[in-house]
Amino acid sequence: MSARRRICVITGGRADYGLLQWVMHDIRAAGDLELQLIATGSHLEARFGMTADQIEADGFRIDARVPLGLEADDPGDIVRAMARCLTGVSDALEALKPDIMLILGDRYEILAAAQAALIHGVPIAHIAGGDTTEGAFDESIRHALTQLAHIHLTTHETSARRVRQMGATADRVHVVGSPGLDQLRRQPLLSRAALEAALGGPLGERNILVTFHPVTLTADRGQADFKALLAALDALPTDVVKWITRPNADPGHRAIEAELDHWSRGRADVRVFASLGQLRYLSLMAQVDAVVGNSSSGLYEAPSFGVPTVDIGDRQKGRLSAASVIHCVARTGAIRQAVERALTLDCSSVVNPYGDGLSAPRIVQILRHAPPRATLLARSFDERVA
Repeated sequence: MSARRRICVITGGRADYGLLQWVMHDIRAAGDLELQLIATGSHLEARFGMTADQIEADGFRIDARVPLGLEADDPGDIVRAMARCLTGVSDALEALKPDIMLILGDRYEILAAAQAALIHGVPIAHIAGGDTTEGAFDESIRHALTQLAHIHLTTHETSARRVRQMGATADRVHVVGSPGLDQLRRQPLLSRAALEAALGGPLGERNILVTFHPVTLTADRGQADFKALLAALDALPTDVVKWITRPNADPGHRAIEAELDHWSRGRADVRVFASLGQLRYLSLMAQVDAVVGNSSSGLYEAPSFGVPTVDIGDRQKGRLSAASVIHCVARTGAIRQAVERALTLDCSSVVNPYGDGLSAPRIVQILRHAPPRATLLARSFDERVA
């Protein structure tokens, strides 16, 4: 191991980067750690906003870029993209020679990166293992990453218990909270006027922030659910402005994007963005009257703003949620009623169950004091159910 422990962070898109940003900042600031960064996935795709540019604008050096060539979104194309990620990350690991790979969440490109680390003998630290999302194949990926990981950085005690139930020994499992909340504590948000300038237009009298991703365990990848959401949005008054971010790169995103483009064309009450970036996204979340869709941000970050969330369908099913989250089935009437309720809900006293916004320094301390590589790689299976 070098004098400074090399921590290689993998980021595959806007969602995990927003959660990793302050962790990366604190690793870079630590005198005994060296930050390495691999960007892959939708970060390198123009139609997803080429968000690698935002990473560099935030002052981070990207040490390796692993393009996936996301031309289509059928299962075969995704698997071929994973294969490209596997070989690209392998090449990057050979060049960078990290001491620990740091990953977050449950994306398919992160699974490929973890497989490369396994074969290269690079210990893995995994953030957000043990969380549950029963409506997406992310659930299986997340649990697979738990089995590949050597250090487990969980968002709350319930998740830590699940990780221990999967055989991880207690000394490898740490409760750190969600690092996305560090952004809220440490990054000043845009004022309303500055936000409107950054968005290129004024906020409405009332506003909702909408994000809907494919539902990967259903035959139609959530397209029927999305149509029900659009029909429910149609029923809202036009003084409610709908700020919509496009879906992620999961299978089925092209059909959702086509439906969104057709529905939103020519509508004065709809604004659509490929990516808002973390600062605009969170600043907008702080200003809106409700968050609507099936993104984890409605469960992770929105409660800290006292903003209600309408969580649609099964994509986030099983994930711990605050009292500000309204779960509803993906039917037009149920969605409409849930949104109407959210627009009048007082969430000012809601407590976010995902921590205190101090996850990044906790993670840095754990990485700093982790055992040497050989010790980390020599895992044992704890057969006791914790």
